[in-house]
Amino acid sequence: MCCSLLKLTESSIFYQDFILVIYNAKMYTNMTKVKQNNKNIRFMDFCAGIGAGRIGLENNGLTCVGFSEIDKQAERTYREFFGKEEINYGDLTKIETKKLPDFEMMIAGFPCQTFSVIGQRKGMTDERGQIIYGLIKIMKTKNLKYFLLENVKGLTNHDNGNSLKVILEELDKAGYRVFNQVLNSIDFGVPQMRERIYFVGIRKDLVPEDFKFEFPKNKIKSDIKKYLIDTKELEFNEKKRSFETFTKYLNNKYNKNRVNLKEILKKDFLVLDTRQSDLRLYENRVPTLRTGRHGILYVRNGKLRKLSGYESLLLQGFPSKLAKKVEGVIEEMYLLRQTGNAMTVSAIDAIVKEMLNTLEKYGK
Repeated sequence: MCCSLLKLTESSIFYQDFILVIYNAKMYTNMTKVKQNNKNIRFMDFCAGIGAGRIGLENNGLTCVGFSEIDKQAERTYREFFGKEEINYGDLTKIETKKLPDFEMMIAGFPCQTFSVIGQRKGMTDERGQIIYGLIKIMKTKNLKYFLLENVKGLTNHDNGNSLKVILEELDKAGYRVFNQVLNSIDFGVPQMRERIYFVGIRKDLVPEDFKFEFPKNKIKSDIKKYLIDTKELEFNEKKRSFETFTKYLNNKYNKNRVNLKEILKKDFLVLDTRQSDLRLYENRVPTLRTGRHGILYVRNGKLRKLSGYESLLLQGFPSKLAKKVEGVIEEMYLLRQTGNAMTVSAIDAIVKEMLNTLEKYGK
């Protein structure tokens, strides 16, 4: 046996397979070690919504020690996902920070209505816009090592860019190196067009001055057929009272002679977005899910269907096993609203993975 092994050459199939097994074993061991090390990083989930950000962090081995959410319906869904015993610390502006458990990282999708193009865009003058200061207070009091924040793309140009400038200045003064970029969820394995700005912060004393963080440049495309799969009775037809309104909508001055329902029904998985004025059609993608817009329809088996809460969760990257937990438990109206306000799990997952890999290179 020893003699035969000595005769192996690097071109032999056995040798290559042997090396591949050793390599994979090392990779598995290294990944296991990284995940185990990440379990030492504890985080709190602020402005938690229904916990999409939490899933992205937990996917990378981090441990959640509590959450903060003031919307009671969102809290209800959050507990269905993660357990009734989860501790909600409530309104972050009223939290006694010193009483919070120890943790090293914060994730927060701080209120976006004041910066959104569909909101009133009051920004830093609005009470909700001041939430960022509550988050910064917690960062400083707990001397956090890291944070990941998310907001709407509209923040980048709100008040001619002044709101973003103020936020970055305040985070810098709080002692953090901050990197921000607008990413689109459709590049992270879900067929939803959803542009959001993300902020990654690392405490200055933890990294050298030349520290650089590059956001992931994923271009992972997905098949919409894997997401529009709900089997519930959600057909949208003449039996529905709202169908008459929809028919009139198709014949209004914006859509008349522009769209043909019979032709639309020939294209399975074509997505229809019923906006105020015109009808927009999408192939293999859906428009941004929003809190106040539930008018998304699609074609399946030659019939129109309403987008369901379950499908909306999948389009935000929630695992199907988790999404199933709230089917029939949380009302469709609330699920649609909550997913429209949620982060995209797969985007958070990718950012955190890149963040941890970068820190590992610097030995942090």
